[in-house]
Amino acid sequence: MIVMLLMLPSALAMSPWLDVLQCDQHCSFGSEYGGNVFPGVSVPFGVVKLGPDVEAGIDANSGYLPRGRVTGFSMMHESGTGGAPKYGVVSQLPIVGSIDDPLADFSSIRAKDDVASVGYYKSSLASGITVELAATAHAGFYQYTFPTEKQANVLVDVSHFLPSYRKMGTTQAYAGGNFSIFPDGRYEGSGTYNNGWDRDFESMPPKNLQAPDWTIFFCGKFDTPVRSSQIFAPGSRSLTRNGVVNTASSQGKLGGLFTFTDNRVVSRVGISFISSDKACGHVDAEIPAKTELQKVVGSTKDPWNTQVLSKITTTEKDSKNLQLLYSSLYGMHLQPSNRTGENPLWTSNEPYYDDILTLWDTHRCATPLMHILQPTVYEEFIRSMIDIYRHDGYLPDARSSNFNGRTQGGSNADNVLADAYVKGVRGAIDWKDGLKAMIKDAEIVPPNNNDPQAPGSSTKEGRGALPDWHKYGYITPTYTRSVSRAMEYSLNDFALYQVASGVGDKANATAYLKRSQNWRKHYNPDAKAHGFSGFVVPKRANGKFEKQDPLDCGGCYWKDAYYEALPYEYTFGAHHDMAHLIKLSGGAETFVKKLDKMFEKGSNPHGDARFEKTIFNPGNEPSFASPYLFNFAGRQDLSVTRSRAIARKYYAPTPGGLPGNSDAGAMQSWLLWNMIGLYPLTGQTTFLISSPWFADLTIELGGGRKLRVTSRGGERGEQVQSLKVNGKVWEKSWVGWKDVFEKGGTMEFELGREAKKWVKGEAPPSPAS
Repeated sequence: MIVMLLMLPSALAMSPWLDVLQCDQHCSFGSEYGGNVFPGVSVPFGVVKLGPDVEAGIDANSGYLPRGRVTGFSMMHESGTGGAPKYGVVSQLPIVGSIDDPLADFSSIRAKDDVASVGYYKSSLASGITVELAATAHAGFYQYTFPTEKQANVLVDVSHFLPSYRKMGTTQAYAGGNFSIFPDGRYEGSGTYNNGWDRDFESMPPKNLQAPDWTIFFCGKFDTPVRSSQIFAPGSRSLTRNGVVNTASSQGKLGGLFTFTDNRVVSRVGISFISSDKACGHVDAEIPAKTELQKVVGSTKDPWNTQVLSKITTTEKDSKNLQLLYSSLYGMHLQPSNRTGENPLWTSNEPYYDDILTLWDTHRCATPLMHILQPTVYEEFIRSMIDIYRHDGYLPDARSSNFNGRTQGGSNADNVLADAYVKGVRGAIDWKDGLKAMIKDAEIVPPNNNDPQAPGSSTKEGRGALPDWHKYGYITPTYTRSVSRAMEYSLNDFALYQVASGVGDKANATAYLKRSQNWRKHYNPDAKAHGFSGFVVPKRANGKFEKQDPLDCGGCYWKDAYYEALPYEYTFGAHHDMAHLIKLSGGAETFVKKLDKMFEKGSNPHGDARFEKTIFNPGNEPSFASPYLFNFAGRQDLSVTRSRAIARKYYAPTPGGLPGNSDAGAMQSWLLWNMIGLYPLTGQTTFLISSPWFADLTIELGGGRKLRVTSRGGERGEQVQSLKVNGKVWEKSWVGWKDVFEKGGTMEFELGREAKKWVKGEAPPSPAS
């Protein structure tokens, strides 16, 4: 468990970071129970994410677990991921007493709960050692306080990494490293690792499936005099002599042991994907010698304040709501990692971002919100993805340790690029190359990487089921995840239509708009559930539908026809073609009833009891838009009712306060949109209107632009009674990008208890219908 000290902007002054609110253990939002939010220290989008690694016989995806043995405090982690752990490398572990065998297990339980605040982390080990951590973009700061009566040691383990216990072939491996101790007491070296969730099946023998090797370099310095030091490796120990560089390399366990006379030890460590010299340069530039802990903490808080948490201000006074708001903002800014200048694979003047995990998760809510809150970072991110295509061959759907993979469905970078294009993001983006990258996704079959969990096509990048998509206009059961991929490929092709039409490529625009309707070929009007007809189902090469229960997706995983959602859920996934879906459903009234069934308790007999066995699954992204789709059928009030109920029921500022994996901020961004009172349709300029949480909320859009959202009557209820946009009466259940975001704007809500038919204008656009 973590005791979280959460800094909040002042609610009354609308000026950030003037108060300090000391929270109890329930403020550690989403770090436990599968949320996997990284609780350690990092700057926004930082390369370094410094925190504890805990061993308890289960996967610790962020390194942290509330119970277990601490095996080290390492410099690299991911936040909110499912799948399997990645990183947990460049580690230190403080230990006490005389050390006879540095290769022994020195892991330790904790004496009490960890303590965390923005820019600061503290662990108290059972051995009596207090560990305090801080970090910058490329460097970490360790401060150890040892018991005065015991010898102080710091163990540096190059071979340390986060293991996986899921027995799915996704555990990482250490491939070797080197380690040197210099006469001035500093240490340098590198570690090489492989495998993990983004493993590479194509280039490895069948019995040795692993992602390609990647190397991280490090440079560690102590501001406390080192009494003695030694390098250890299997079968050897080498004491460091005065004036001599001590060096060793090993494919086995490797590292150094440093012993101190003082009971307070300070260490500064830099990392780099380029060289140990560059790692030394990072630590010297970002945390110079003799820098105090609080100065590093302060330098980390500052960008969180000025670049992130001050982007949204409110007069709200409810501490729970404020904790949810600002913890969610924090959680969605930990990834991706800005590794500009740290790309070891090619030389480029373009920005470089890694740890994209994954666009399948984040393209719905997180990337549209990144665009609004971080326009500069967002443009750099788009440029980075296009540059990855130039040099690696494909846009990434996911990426870590400089390697694409894995792709769970479609080529969702296409959706992100289209979203940027239609909302006017230009800057230094080469949109000609951007469209080329998208066309390659749509037309060129990527080499099969022979993933045993999903044989038959690539899970590394691109669209592996293109042969069927091109031949039949749908995807047969020859390919795993055939139906869910068909739904995603339709959205991907719509994304190509958007960019092609924008650049004046009429031929491609026409072709891809038509292809974006291919999801319809999986729609079986005779499939039935709960008295409703018409659901997307598997379809054979002979044109016949397979028999399919809309409430059953098998294992809902890599080898099944549907990935992480039911057929019932995926049926509502063609957000660019909703008018046609409403027509297929038998009209608006039936559509509303069919959609509303998703939120009924017990509607899914195979469902999760945590979610009252509803068809709707708040813990997985395919359902994200479902509560808002009532807007397409004239029932905006139900969008408010269902989306607000989900937010209240499944989100809380607690360790288990997320309904599923954070997925690099995907869950937090869904909640933030709910608080704002809008929902984005990625790849379109449309935002569906629900209702805002706060009486007054202002979003800084950059360049002096602001969106101010106000409401009156929220104490009476959450249903919209009336709305003004930019001072004028608004009678549509949606707004466009140009209405409130392009130049800023205002939205003034009147709220109340009872639903009111305030919507009289046209339905949200359905461009493929």
